[in-house]
Amino acid sequence: MAGVTLRDVSKRFGGVEVIRGLSLDIAEREFVVFLGPSGCGKSTLLRMIAGLESVDEGAIHIGERRIDALPPGDRGVAMVFQHYALYPHMSVRDNLAFGLKNIGTPGNEIAARIDTAAQSLEIGHLLDRKPGQLSGGQRQRVAIARAIVKQPQLFLFDEPLSNLDAALRVRTRLELAQLHQRLGTTMIFVTHDQVEAMTLADRIVVLNEGRIEQVGTPMDIYLRPASRFVATFVGSPTINLLPVTLAEEDGRAIATLGDGTTLRTAVAMAGMAAGDAQIGLRAEHVRIRTDGAVAANARVVERLGERTLVHAQLADGSALVAEDAGISAVRAGDAIRLSIDGSAAHLFDADGRGHHTSL
Repeated sequence: MAGVTLRDVSKRFGGVEVIRGLSLDIAEREFVVFLGPSGCGKSTLLRMIAGLESVDEGAIHIGERRIDALPPGDRGVAMVFQHYALYPHMSVRDNLAFGLKNIGTPGNEIAARIDTAAQSLEIGHLLDRKPGQLSGGQRQRVAIARAIVKQPQLFLFDEPLSNLDAALRVRTRLELAQLHQRLGTTMIFVTHDQVEAMTLADRIVVLNEGRIEQVGTPMDIYLRPASRFVATFVGSPTINLLPVTLAEEDGRAIATLGDGTTLRTAVAMAGMAAGDAQIGLRAEHVRIRTDGAVAANARVVERLGERTLVHAQLADGSALVAEDAGISAVRAGDAIRLSIDGSAAHLFDADGRGHHTSL
């Protein structure tokens, strides 16, 4: 087991720089998720750690050992891909044994490692089947078992759940979390799915255009987004962003919405300028209440069971999403009242930097 250190790592494809002088420290035993949209560089970064892409500048260490010039097989990593990449003509047992045989691992040790991995992932009854006889979820578990038998210092997962249906994704996500607890090995997981990131990660690395936007625990990322990009990428539904005019009162920002509504925030004005900015409001902080101070009109109502989301329009035409109880009487077209918790607001300046209340 070992941590990972990246120092000023860069990668170019032709004239396009896809990783831009990136530095990151990942602790031993940590489960870190690289999160970001397609094209942000997250899979490229993972492949650079694995040795499947070269490093143009900078250095990568696993533990005390610099590995960026080593071939993939000498790095002590095991990678699980989005596509299972199993040998179709081999049994599951032979798929698991193949890599170990190639490096001369004794037969009795191969058998012991396979038995341990099969027991851990509950695939012992599948060992004599071939991949074509397995479901997608079973094949993904075999691919994970193939990584486990290598006993790597570091596990790398490149969107391993994206080919599974919704129910299997939830189950496999739980299995991965339990696997990390059992093995205690450092894991790096790439995804564009914020739910996977929030539920699996010890820390999330949010990437955008080859740079790190923010590194933090899931709740750090959610409660204190460092930028407008992070705020809009993490959270469902997407955070409400509205233009506001800022003023100061007792050192705190007072935000005036386009319809004239004034919100007293808990954000210090220090470091912010009076005038135009954007306010970020999570749906759970915009509630439907008969005594709410803000008038709006319900446009679309989404009934999700445990809560209801109401897509509303303010008097000035601004749109936002509010939350109501699971059993809600609101219907599209209704005039409604909103209660907005200004103390939970985020503010974003002209550069997109986030400003928040102190926790």
